[in-house]
Amino acid sequence: MNTFADLGVLPVFTSLLAQRHITQPTAIQCLVIPWLLEGKCALFRSPTGTGKTFSYLIPALQRLLAEPADAVNRKAGPAVLVCTPTLELCSQIKNEADFLLDGQGKVSLLIGTGDLNRQIDSLKKNKPLVAVGNPGRLLLLAKMGKLKFTSLRFLALDEADRLTEKECRHEMTEFSQIIIDRTKDNPFSLVVAANSATVSVKTKKFLHPLLEKTELLETGEHEILRERIRHWAIFCESRKKTQTLIAFIAAAQPKKTLVFTSRSFDAGKIVSVLQRHAIDAAGLYSGTNKVERKQAIDHFRSGKAAVLVSSDLAARGLDIPGISHVAALDVSDSQDTYIHRAGRTGRAGKRGIMVSIGDEIEMRRLASLEKKLGIAVQPKELCGGKLIRPE
Repeated sequence: MNTFADLGVLPVFTSLLAQRHITQPTAIQCLVIPWLLEGKCALFRSPTGTGKTFSYLIPALQRLLAEPADAVNRKAGPAVLVCTPTLELCSQIKNEADFLLDGQGKVSLLIGTGDLNRQIDSLKKNKPLVAVGNPGRLLLLAKMGKLKFTSLRFLALDEADRLTEKECRHEMTEFSQIIIDRTKDNPFSLVVAANSATVSVKTKKFLHPLLEKTELLETGEHEILRERIRHWAIFCESRKKTQTLIAFIAAAQPKKTLVFTSRSFDAGKIVSVLQRHAIDAAGLYSGTNKVERKQAIDHFRSGKAAVLVSSDLAARGLDIPGISHVAALDVSDSQDTYIHRAGRTGRAGKRGIMVSIGDEIEMRRLASLEKKLGIAVQPKELCGGKLIRPE
């Protein structure tokens, strides 16, 4: 069994990881960390909750530590740049980079909800080693000439499949070209790492200009989905979904539940109904502002809110410990959507439950997903305040 030291990780990082009781690398970390430490680019895929963020952050920062102290010209832009689609994931990755640097370097958060002038001042005054942001804000700062790439050694594209989808595609196309143009005379070889639980052929094709000479690194695609997560299905009419969710929470008594709805404008209504039924609920969706979104995550993370209602984009990549149940109030025909939703539970070696609440059409979709993903979905009914298996 490999240790982080076996992978070539320095003691400064293994000690920090041990503080979080992380002593054994995951399968994807065993593949990716040595690969990136050698300066190779990587496109990698593994299930949610398998440590993909540390898979690229550790080698990126370790390669920096291996350079002379004065090698990085911090006036010429960050040495490590991380781009990811959601604001919450940006904040999460920023915190992980701060943790690994242990106060030895500065990390700037460059997101669309932040004050632009303050971010420009931060880049100028703090001269960060690492910058983390969403594609829209990074593109704007790059076009303004405030985000420079002369010192850039490492680029990470987290949740790469989402970065190549419609809502991000135009910005990512332009941003990728800027990076290619502005780093072509860079004296440092740019290492690019892209990852997701659901990297597709389309993703790889889109990223080809940045990842021209790399292979797809992956571990067993759905073992966590099959082995650590139980999959339940509750049939109900569309108009009764929120009431069914309330009844499910009362019957199952889940410790911490993440609720998904594909329609962002419904999330606020669901939160209000849950709160009227004395359920401590918070919401994470496009209608909430920066302060409200942070408060919702903090309350859910701390346990002050037992339920978090979210749209798919808002919760992409979030790592919140202790989620015992995930409830989907609609069933998509997309395998990727189901994988990412279910992957919010059953993390860090724990087990979880994914429950889909849907009508007849959605149950047919779920049956199709069951076959494609090789999972076993158990039907459940709510009867007399209890969850039972239909006779």
